[in-house]
Amino acid sequence: MKNPNDQSLIGHLEEMRTRLIRTLVSFLVAMAAAFLYVEEIYEWLVRDMEKKLVLLGPSDVIWVYMMIAGVVAIAITLPVAAYQIWKFVTPAMPDATKRATLLFIPGISVLFAAGICFGYFILFPMVLHFMNRMASGSFEMMYTAQKYFTFMIHMTVPFGLLFEMPAIVMFLTKLGVLNPVRLAKARKLAYFVLVIVAVTITPPDILSDIIVIVPLFLLYEISITISKFVYRNQLRAQQEMYSSSI
Repeated sequence: MKNPNDQSLIGHLEEMRTRLIRTLVSFLVAMAAAFLYVEEIYEWLVRDMEKKLVLLGPSDVIWVYMMIAGVVAIAITLPVAAYQIWKFVTPAMPDATKRATLLFIPGISVLFAAGICFGYFILFPMVLHFMNRMASGSFEMMYTAQKYFTFMIHMTVPFGLLFEMPAIVMFLTKLGVLNPVRLAKARKLAYFVLVIVAVTITPPDILSDIIVIVPLFLLYEISITISKFVYRNQLRAQQEMYSSSI
C-alpha cells in the first residue's frame, strides 16, 4: 500500500514541473518574439554612440542579439513566472490572502522596469563616463558590441532584480515567512550587504556610491513598511476571526 504522503509529494513535484515548463515555454516564446524586433531595439540602445560598435567575429552579432532578446524575454516572462508561483502556493492559503498576494504579480513587473530604468538611465551612463574619463589620453577607445552590451546588462539587470525587494517581502510576509520584526533586526546586516553590492558595481568615488546606496536603503525601508502594513492587517483579521468565533 502506497503512503499518501508520498503520493502527495509526487503530485506537488509534478505540478512544480508543469509550472516550470509553462514558464520556460513563455520565456522561449517571448525571446523568439523579441528576436523579431531585436535590430530595432539594438538601434535604439546605441542611438547616442558616436562610433559604430566593433565585431571581432561573425558569430558575435548573434550573441549580442541573443543577449538583448534574452533581457527583453526575462522582463516579459517575470509576471508569468510570478503567476505560476502564486498558483503553486495558493492552495495552502486562505481566500483573503490569495486575493491580496495576487497584487504581487503586476507589482514585480513595475518594480523590475523601474530597476532597469534606474540602471540604464542613471547608473550605466555615469559608470561609462567614468571609464571613458579614465582611459582618455592614454588609450584609443574602441568598443566591441559583445563587451559593450555585457557591461550594459551588468549595470541594469541586477537592479531590476534588486528593485523586486518590496514585492518579494510583501509576498513572504503574506505567507508568514517574514515579518517586520525580523526585517528590523536584520537591518544592519542588510545595509552592510547592500553597501557591498553598491560599492562593487559602481566606480571608486563616493558620489557614485551614494547615488546607488541611497535607493537601495530606501527600498529596504519601503519593504519594512510594506511588511508592517501586511502584518498588521493579518493580525487584525485573526483577531476578528477569533472574536466572531467566541
